[in-house]
Amino acid sequence: MEYHTLAQDILSHIGGRENIVSLVHCATRLRFKLKDNHKADAEGLKKNPGVIMVVESGGQFQVVIGNHVHDVWQAVRSEAGLADELSAATEGEKTGGNVFNHLIDIVSGIFTPFIGILAASGILKGLLALAVVCGWLSVESGTYKIWFAASDALFFFFPLVLGYTAGKKFGGNPFITMVIGGALTHPTMIAAFNASQQSGEMTDAFLGIPVTWFNYSASVIPIILAAWVSCWLEKQSSRRLPASMKNFFAPLICLSVTVPLTFLVIGPLATGLSQILANGYQWIYALAPWLAGAALGALWQVCVIFGLHWGLVPLMINNLAVLGHDSMLPMLLPAVMGQVGAALGVFLRSRDARQKMLAGSSVTAGIFGITEPAVYGVNLPLRRPFIFGCVAGAIGGAIVGFSSTHVYSFGFANIFTIAQMIPPGGVDSTLWGGIAGTLLALILGCGMTLVAGMPRNTTPDAALPVTPGEDDILSPMTGTVLGLGQIPDATFASGLLGQGVAIIPSDNKVIAPFAGEVASLFQTRHAIGLLSHSGIELLIHVGINTVRLDGKPFTAHVQVGDVFRAGDLLLEFDRQAILDAGYDLATPIIITNSDEYPEVMTVAGTAVTAGTPLLSVTRQ
Repeated sequence: MEYHTLAQDILSHIGGRENIVSLVHCATRLRFKLKDNHKADAEGLKKNPGVIMVVESGGQFQVVIGNHVHDVWQAVRSEAGLADELSAATEGEKTGGNVFNHLIDIVSGIFTPFIGILAASGILKGLLALAVVCGWLSVESGTYKIWFAASDALFFFFPLVLGYTAGKKFGGNPFITMVIGGALTHPTMIAAFNASQQSGEMTDAFLGIPVTWFNYSASVIPIILAAWVSCWLEKQSSRRLPASMKNFFAPLICLSVTVPLTFLVIGPLATGLSQILANGYQWIYALAPWLAGAALGALWQVCVIFGLHWGLVPLMINNLAVLGHDSMLPMLLPAVMGQVGAALGVFLRSRDARQKMLAGSSVTAGIFGITEPAVYGVNLPLRRPFIFGCVAGAIGGAIVGFSSTHVYSFGFANIFTIAQMIPPGGVDSTLWGGIAGTLLALILGCGMTLVAGMPRNTTPDAALPVTPGEDDILSPMTGTVLGLGQIPDATFASGLLGQGVAIIPSDNKVIAPFAGEVASLFQTRHAIGLLSHSGIELLIHVGINTVRLDGKPFTAHVQVGDVFRAGDLLLEFDRQAILDAGYDLATPIIITNSDEYPEVMTVAGTAVTAGTPLLSVTRQ
């Protein structure tokens, strides 16, 4: 129910269901393609405590949610009534923008749906390589063969998977384009390719037209181009065929025309393009690999922020398909670890318990390749840690590039990438160079942040009484004070929504903790957002999951836009009714713009009375 409330707010700020052309999600963000981006209210959406960041880039309106993005995606689809066919934009529903933005949108739409299994397959391949090098497994053993099949299946049958997602993206029947991908990897076609190699006769004939055989398993570009042609042909056929015939004859026309066309024209041209891209990248890389590593290490996280990194994903996969290895992915690992190191520096340097908890959880996520919590929640708001992370990534990336480190299976930059760097012939200097560059980025990011990444503050850790001022927050209720990490809600406990505390109330009232105005009030009245005159944004969320009570135990005494003074009554609630319904009364009190304050301190003890000091912030 919490996700559905968030989904409703997201829909209201993007212009409603009717403004959505497509919706997909990646590891941490919702990716909308909207009919009219001017109808979206990015600034308003950023104020929602369930939204980490909003980014408009690559022709997409991207809402950064965090690790529970899939649940929010499902809730948005449910609230909006989106059908499966609307999960991807159709080719004819372009919203304008430049060619580059449209290309990024196409690439992300095709690859995002299976990004998790793509990364998992690459990791499993790397772990198998590690097991073989360490002598734990033999390539002749049944155990290795079964796990290898699990890790290699996606890559071998790439044309089928890409055929399905490309068909959805281009607005056609994805099962038609998936079958086209199946034709490219059919055993008969692979046997023809193998036979042609053995005989030296690479050509055959289709209705008298010469056919050049290629092995299209693990290929990327041929099926994407073939899917576009098939979808265009399907639309033209559907317009011209009678309704009683198009369900059967449109697929028949697509298969009978597109499959031969792919083997005759599209496939050879796309294969040539793939080889040109791979050889072109290798030529650039060979000129100055250390410079390529420095540039990628410095700029990768900037590209991720704006969603532009999708432009490089097909190039990495193409390198693996054509060359059998890729040098780009290892150079990205220092960029990731540089930001992880910077977040680790914040964790070690900060004396604020809430900030330490957020930084600590960000480090854990970053090690496994999810850097959005570290970037958006810790490093970018503090500015210098993000810059230091990029500098560390550049230095580490230069070392990786200079070492000629490669990966031999695809994945996303994380700790498991090291296993994917192991050459087929065994451990050598390229692996040690990759490890050295990665560790150096981590150490430099951490060290620079420790030394100069955060403003110095001499305030001790212990909670001290303070004189209420414009940067102080009074307790909105009487009760027992808890740390955010003690409450049974991962979203609040992680600190991603902001720093603060929780109170288990002993009475039934919520009073104003400062002078300001009501910024937001949930329809169910269980939560309220406040804005102080000095700019503090505060969320008071009465109980855990109490949105499910549909507002019955809650009474609001204010409305959105009302101005109040410290101590004014804001909400009342029925404690006993909430407890009887089986809900936890722990009430998070979160400063949602915590990134604007170097220090957020708890100035209350384990028990607090409404109207007495609870939190104090220090401005930059």
